[in-house]
Amino acid sequence: MIEMETISIDVPKEIIHILKVRKRELPRVLREIIAVNLYKDGLISIGKASEIVGVSKWEMFDILAAKKIPIQYYTEDLEEDIETLEKMI
Repeated sequence: MIEMETISIDVPKEIIHILKVRKRELPRVLREIIAVNLYKDGLISIGKASEIVGVSKWEMFDILAAKKIPIQYYTEDLEEDIETLEKMI
């Protein structure tokens, strides 16, 4: 996984209750919300979304399916998949 530069923001404690998560789960849940919305808006690829959330591409497919977000397959995704397949051969 690629190391990303991070920023910190203040989030009202109420968000924990609204999202029904534990405090320690909040960073991952918020990264997931951000990544899903950026992906849905076509601003990032599924690979980048999975990187942001910190899960595999396959887990990201499951997250998107659970939220009924259609899969968008970009040229970048195809190139990544071809690279992966070439490494396996």
